Amino acid sequence: MLVALGWACTLAGCATQGVDMRSLPAATPAADNAAAAENMAALSAAVANPASDTGDTGGEEPPPLFTPADAPSMHTYDPWERLNRFTYRFNARFDEFAFLPVANTYRRLPAPMRAGVHNFFANLQEVPTVVNDLLQWRLRKGVRSLARFIVNTTVGIGGLIDFAAKVDLPGAPTGFSATLATWGVHPGPYLVIPLLGPSTLRDGVGFAADFGIGYGINVANLYQGSDWETVPLDVLDAVDTRASIDFRYYATGSPFEYEDIRFLYVRKRLLEDAGLRRHEKPVKPVPGTPAGQ
Repeated sequence: MLVALGWACTLAGCATQGVDMRSLPAATPAADNAAAAENMAALSAAVANPASDTGDTGGEEPPPLFTPADAPSMHTYDPWERLNRFTYRFNARFDEFAFLPVANTYRRLPAPMRAGVHNFFANLQEVPTVVNDLLQWRLRKGVRSLARFIVNTTVGIGGLIDFAAKVDLPGAPTGFSATLATWGVHPGPYLVIPLLGPSTLRDGVGFAADFGIGYGINVANLYQGSDWETVPLDVLDAVDTRASIDFRYYATGSPFEYEDIRFLYVRKRLLEDAGLRRHEKPVKPVPGTPAGQ
């Protein structure tokens, strides 16, 4: 019946449409499985011996393959993760509804005014920098930081102008956290500080210590009187700092933003710690003695 219907359609004019009759290939599961196994074996051999299909290597050993052991660990010590995530969300909401609008308004001020405010607070940070340079036993940097403070405070009109940079005295800020790192203190567990953001336990202690150094030395009696009289100065410093940072919470759209920032912050801190200890010069061997003795 179906054959007769097909011939009827053909005679009615369907043949003019160019009917193409095709057949499916024969099912050969055994041959397909054998070919797949052969391809897998060839791929495994190529991975095990990458130089086998590259021809003559000139007698040189092929470079070692990249193994998972070569990659940095994604694990970050975060025993207070539940509290840190809550603080992270709080900081994001505070930044969105309060901090960032004020910082955006601050950015509309004339650039020379904002530069003067930024230079003023940067000059105050030279005080804990000098103290920490001495604690790190970097006397040359300590003298340079002290010279920067004196030059900018006098010639730079109270630090409003970074005149020291124009006379080849660039800034190299440091803090008590870097001092602890210099003497071998580990960053410790990850910590998200309210309003301040990503940190570690050591960085939190360092921030508190630097804050105490600034208040203790009290340059030009800026922090005299009650605590409420110094609040506007601290708020202005915080707004200036936030205005100079381009970071936006949840701007990437990644559901793993907390993990990404945690990994990047701690990894950056570990690299900086390694750089701080790199200044230690290796002991030169005595002439005539074998290396390693």
